[in-house]
Amino acid sequence: MTAVGTLNRDQVGAVLAAAITAPSLHNSQPWRFRCTPTAIELHADEGHTLPAADPDGRELRLACGAALMNLRLAITGLGIHPVIRLLPDPHRPTLLATVRPQGRRPVTPEELTLLAAIPRRRTNRRPFTSVPVPPRVINSLRRAAKTEQAWLARLGPAQLPLLRSMVAQAHTIQQRDSAFRAEWATWTGRGEREPVGVPARSSGPAPEPQDEWVLRDFSGGTARTRVPGKDFEPNPLIVAVGSFHDLPLAQLHAGQAMQRVLLTATADGLSASFISQVVEVPGVRRQLRGLVGGGLWPQVVLRLGYGSLMPPTPRRPLTEVVDDGVLGLA
Repeated sequence: MTAVGTLNRDQVGAVLAAAITAPSLHNSQPWRFRCTPTAIELHADEGHTLPAADPDGRELRLACGAALMNLRLAITGLGIHPVIRLLPDPHRPTLLATVRPQGRRPVTPEELTLLAAIPRRRTNRRPFTSVPVPPRVINSLRRAAKTEQAWLARLGPAQLPLLRSMVAQAHTIQQRDSAFRAEWATWTGRGEREPVGVPARSSGPAPEPQDEWVLRDFSGGTARTRVPGKDFEPNPLIVAVGSFHDLPLAQLHAGQAMQRVLLTATADGLSASFISQVVEVPGVRRQLRGLVGGGLWPQVVLRLGYGSLMPPTPRRPLTEVVDDGVLGLA
């Protein structure tokens, strides 16, 4: 690892280790980093795309935006100011952002809280308790999204029946797609030591017909059956994180907003999982856009609540995702 700007070698390794804990579609980890003497470059890793579920790379950019959020917080936590440029070079299409560590700046209590939440954030596909999320916490989640030039909308009781219908519709469409099913089988139900994909142990219980929010089986067919009395919560908190347009720049902002929301939720003791079908199927996503107001673009739908502790999912080692500037990236 090489020094970058005002970061020494050990600090570069530490901030990149924080960056790669970000969530990604099927834990595909679609990012690479290139270190130069003055900047850390964030690139899309075209070898970790999911063309069936994410043909236009939208969810790849969300994941890379989340990694960028972690990177920003980790640098800021060292008392160093990160200067960010998004999509800085149209002639380098994989280059999504540059981060230049420059000068000193004080760390706020909120930033320290979010930084401490980075290693504790998990995707929790198991049932949550029926304890409601307080309005104070929901307002904090809204502020988190707004800070990153995005928005967060809560889907209320009157909207949930239609959203359930959309989830089922999108799930049916995807299950009829042989390419999607093959891709799903490749990336889910992974073994304990595999560095990418969703491990079977992180899948949660096998879904049952009444589980409107959790229809997918991430276990590769190995999930345990439901423990009696451990059903999914009947009235989860469902929120959508969205953007003011749907171009790649907005998707990078939305990825950062998604991660700030997830870290804010983690700091407040919440668990989160993704309801991805409704934003992966274009026709259903258009319906969802109408449901949340019509003028804005939903990028992520989250199920939030109070849940059990989850183990971390694996990550590729830094040696596989970081280039010290010797070889360069396309």
